[in-house]
Amino acid sequence: MEVLETGIELSEQIESFREFFEINQDYMAELHDQVRHGRAWINIEFADFARHNPELADLLLEQPEEVIKAGQVAIDKMDLPTSSDHTMERVEIRIMHLPKAQTLPIRKIRAKHLNKFIQVNGIVRQKSDVRPQVTTARFECPTCGNIIPVLQLDTKFKEPSKCGCGRKGKFKLLSKELVDAQSITLEEAPEDLDGGDQPKRMKIFLKKDLVSPMTDKRTNPGSKITITGTIKEVPIILQTGGQSTRYDLIIDTNFVETVQQDFSEIEINAEEVAEIRELSQDPDLFEKFVASIAPSIYGHEFIKQALLLQMFGGLHKERDQGVSSRGDIHVLLIGDPGAGKSVLLKRISGVAPKARFVAGKGASGAGLTAAVVRDDFLRGWALEAGALVLANKGLVCIDELDKMSAEDTSAMHEALEQQQVSISKANIQATLRCETTVLAAANPKFGRFDPYEIISKQIDLPPALISRFDLIFPVRDLPDATKDEKLASFILNLHKENTRKEGEIHPDMIKKYIAYAKQNCSPQLTDSALEEIKTYYVKMRGGDQGDDAIKPIPITARQLEALVRLSEASARMRLSENVTKRDAQVAIELVHYCLQQIGMDPETGKIDLDRVTTGISASQRSHISIVKEVIQTLEKEVGKAIPVDDIIREAGIKGVAEDTAQEVVERLKRAGDIYAPKFGFISRL
Repeated sequence: MEVLETGIELSEQIESFREFFEINQDYMAELHDQVRHGRAWINIEFADFARHNPELADLLLEQPEEVIKAGQVAIDKMDLPTSSDHTMERVEIRIMHLPKAQTLPIRKIRAKHLNKFIQVNGIVRQKSDVRPQVTTARFECPTCGNIIPVLQLDTKFKEPSKCGCGRKGKFKLLSKELVDAQSITLEEAPEDLDGGDQPKRMKIFLKKDLVSPMTDKRTNPGSKITITGTIKEVPIILQTGGQSTRYDLIIDTNFVETVQQDFSEIEINAEEVAEIRELSQDPDLFEKFVASIAPSIYGHEFIKQALLLQMFGGLHKERDQGVSSRGDIHVLLIGDPGAGKSVLLKRISGVAPKARFVAGKGASGAGLTAAVVRDDFLRGWALEAGALVLANKGLVCIDELDKMSAEDTSAMHEALEQQQVSISKANIQATLRCETTVLAAANPKFGRFDPYEIISKQIDLPPALISRFDLIFPVRDLPDATKDEKLASFILNLHKENTRKEGEIHPDMIKKYIAYAKQNCSPQLTDSALEEIKTYYVKMRGGDQGDDAIKPIPITARQLEALVRLSEASARMRLSENVTKRDAQVAIELVHYCLQQIGMDPETGKIDLDRVTTGISASQRSHISIVKEVIQTLEKEVGKAIPVDDIIREAGIKGVAEDTAQEVVERLKRAGDIYAPKFGFISRL
């Protein structure tokens, strides 16, 4: 028998496939079932096939197209049942789970891998629409009636150049075969990269059953997938119409599988589980974690506690009719330059199990949420996922939040609270999940905090965005002799020793501990914890404080939810299934610290959350209403043009200081409620 260069003759390959199905009755039964239901594909484990014929399995890795075609011929020759609708396409053979040696990172794919069978992992970054594509076309020669089939493999539609009878020129197109096709862009997963590497991308081509509505959900932007396929080259057509000497690479996909994309990627062995369990029983667990979270940064104990609880997170709860409440805790650090915010963010992005780091000017709204971009391959629009979607079930650190424009930060509102990104652009309507925790850092309005001005006035961020953060910490850099001496000694010793300062718990252990806790722990609120939170909330609201017309709002329902989330995170850290009173106290302590730092109204000494969310405190609001009342009264007495001095005098009688009244008049002018027809007078609009 003549043996070809391939090593195995085609007839042998076909026979080998037929034997494989006969020996493995499970596959035979599945094949019959698939055909009966009109599903034209069968999944085969590579290991099973390699056991049956190792030589042919090796050849499959080298020449996948020929070997898979031989398998299809073998299936065509079998006596298979007809499908329910009697329209049966050729059955596709899908090979899954290739050996480790065939798994390549996208960055290592080179020209030598062309036409080889490989496996690639990554995150779907971009996805085009499904469009039909021609696979073969049949032409008829007008002279002799000969029928010429032409395979369409390139991006350009090919026609026959001449017929057997010698005729050249135009041929009549009889029929063409179309299959559904789609292109996606696969990007390397962040956990597979070293440090600040730029993730590489690869175009992936899917067709036939791989784009069916059932499998379409697997390849949504942001999902992590493993694909098996053949690397092909695609000619690049220049603007002049000619062909470039450079080629593009694309993977013609054979099989797609979704990888469970959460903390299960972190492998934890039995020994480490025992270590984690032992650590969870330590009475000083919280203090040890706080000390290990960023040991190279001095102080900031409350912030470190908050960041630790943020990484553990609360529970995501699904309610009736699709309403859900988020479990992610968002934290905002606002502080003076050089106070160590960025170092904290960098450290957290290194310790958290799945994290991405983005910075102010380098991030746009579309880059954070999602964008619609032109797809070159199938000439349409494609959806591209941004950082918040790609880090689904993980953490995103956003540095320099104040340097982003208002349009870009407004794109984050929905992602922070509803935990989804809705896109409705260029004929694409989509909703992407982004159950992502956000840790953001920003500078105050004028670069540094003014020690004599109220902190909330110096936060230059939209109120709607601020209210979505559960905890807001001011990081102030104020001179203090004893603290400065300790800080200086701490930093200088770090430089002197020139070693990496590590805490009691190693960062890898922290990562594994968090992953284990998130997978295995879903704490429930106990009555004592519930009562503790309720008591604090009611006390803070203080509904019976005096009879002021306008009362300050010290705490809202959003902070109540934040308390629940922080309590759950504290219980999760102890690997406990119950949220105890102590967990609730930890949460209350943190929330109260933040409210005191940012929400204190200096005029009344009470906590007033409106200071943060709207920039106007309740006492100011009462002043505004008094001045407005005075203006209305005076208008009836003196006519349209009202002297400003009269307003200030009347407001003074009602208890509003002269400076405050002057400031309110200016504020009303800026808001457009009043205008100055001439100097010293104002009129209502």
